[in-house]
Amino acid sequence: MVDITIGAAGTIPPAEVKDVELYHPKSWVTKYVFCQDAKVIAIQYSITALSIGLVALVLSWLIRLQLAFPSNFSAISPGDYLQFITIHGMIMVIYLLTALFLGGFGNYLIPLMVGARDMVFPYVNMVSYWVYLLAVLVLVASFFMPGGPTGSGWTLYPPQAILSGTPGRDWGIILMLVSLILFIIGFTMGGLNYVVTALQSRTRGMTLMRMPLTVWGIVTATVLALLAFPALFVGCVMLLFDRILGTSFFIPAVVELGQHLNYSGGSPLLFQHLFWFFGHPEVYIVALPAFGIVSDLIATHARKNIFGYRMMVWAIVAIGALSMVVWAHHMYVSGMNPYFGFFFATTTLIIAIPTAIKVYNWVLTLWRGDIHLTVPMLFALAFIVTFVNGGMTGLFLGNPVVDVPLSDTMFVVAHFHMVMGMAPIFVIFGAIYHWYPKVTGRMLNEMLGKFHFWVTFLGAYAIYFPMHYLGLMGVPRRYFEMGDMAFVPQSATTLNIFITMAALIVGFAQMVFLFNMIWSLSKGKPAGSNPWRATTLEWQTPETPPGHGNWGKELPVVYRWAYGYSVPGAKEDFVPQNQPAVARAA
Repeated sequence: MVDITIGAAGTIPPAEVKDVELYHPKSWVTKYVFCQDAKVIAIQYSITALSIGLVALVLSWLIRLQLAFPSNFSAISPGDYLQFITIHGMIMVIYLLTALFLGGFGNYLIPLMVGARDMVFPYVNMVSYWVYLLAVLVLVASFFMPGGPTGSGWTLYPPQAILSGTPGRDWGIILMLVSLILFIIGFTMGGLNYVVTALQSRTRGMTLMRMPLTVWGIVTATVLALLAFPALFVGCVMLLFDRILGTSFFIPAVVELGQHLNYSGGSPLLFQHLFWFFGHPEVYIVALPAFGIVSDLIATHARKNIFGYRMMVWAIVAIGALSMVVWAHHMYVSGMNPYFGFFFATTTLIIAIPTAIKVYNWVLTLWRGDIHLTVPMLFALAFIVTFVNGGMTGLFLGNPVVDVPLSDTMFVVAHFHMVMGMAPIFVIFGAIYHWYPKVTGRMLNEMLGKFHFWVTFLGAYAIYFPMHYLGLMGVPRRYFEMGDMAFVPQSATTLNIFITMAALIVGFAQMVFLFNMIWSLSKGKPAGSNPWRATTLEWQTPETPPGHGNWGKELPVVYRWAYGYSVPGAKEDFVPQNQPAVARAA
């Protein structure tokens, strides 16, 4: 990529759009609570997502303790166990990862990275957070209702989800469906903001091919979500009608305890199609922002331009498009025509091609770079290793012949947590360590950060690598306890104890991370305006943390792409996007 001066005659054309009129808060409430500033909304999203994520962490401890010591926890009933699994999975996938990547990082980074003062629709953006918070509170309320939360599994499959034998079939499933409906409504308001802001509010000189890959990842993921979430929305509404109104969208004729229920003609398979039409794009709704963020972390902390920028952009777009046509690989054991199985297996394997392109480009970016092993860089490298490992096991599960015997075993749990659990969470940690100085003006403690990284990284492998072995032995998932299964050797019990100990240690390491964030707010080393010597616009704001409106009186002007590292003849080893070419030459 080369520097190109704006305008045919080397002049900067005037702005095409009038500057945004911002709403200036009049009180503490309108400044910090009902706030229309995207940066404050991003922090609200992040705090809420991390808080509900701690609930999911505690639930995972309870699940692991039951599996490791089934005879020692009489307080955990089989129904409780199923409820813990359901709520843990739903919180992690929807209320933590999706909300944090799009609502948290999307709100904070998109306006700053494209040179905008705020989101295009600030009021709608504010409402989107409060609807998300309401969705979280409705979900939490199910713990306090008669029967507790739903225990139907995080996929909520009917007819099991609403039949009387399932824990939480009264209020639990109703509140879960209402919470998901609210979440989708809130996300839609926020998602429209992310896309429109990136397309319409870029500052002068910020062409699409000059946007950082973080913005490309978040915007593409948002487009995916806007296309995929409606399928989950209508599935939730229809299942809610089946439960409350007695309709039969998904419930066939059912005999329960000798009684014919008032259902007939529904198709449980239809719900699976609706759920997984959302469910597989959801993997990339989480992964694509992670891809973009990792690209920026690697370029910044390796002091090297991202290799193959345009190829990376098109790989993000291709992954997004292909992710819409692979959903039924989650349904091989549901029964389908072999030709459909062949189609979905083929598209599943094809999606590995643009993903591999990204991995190659990350490795080539690192090649002969001036690599600084900062905490953000360590987490970025951990993501690459973990995502590749998880992707390799995905090649097994994408093949119907292999997937059918492995489908209901711990192998799937291991694969899913490597790809959809630990890999994106590594990126979240790396991104927080990277942008925390911009948000607060202070650095996180590096010694605590490295302790947090090594315990989390090594602990994650101690947890999930043995699970692959358990799955290959045939140990089933979602079972309350193994009992005396003839085909499960004693080593499975020993491994379960080892995995649980590792999970407890990794969980407590997250307390060190939370302490670091809170302690560094007041005691952290002052960061300065650009501690990582990065080139992208968010590090060039006149104030740190950025004030309301981000840019003071004048919006920045962009002269080059986002990766001006190690430029020959430059005074520093980086050239910011908003630094004119003349100044660089001088």
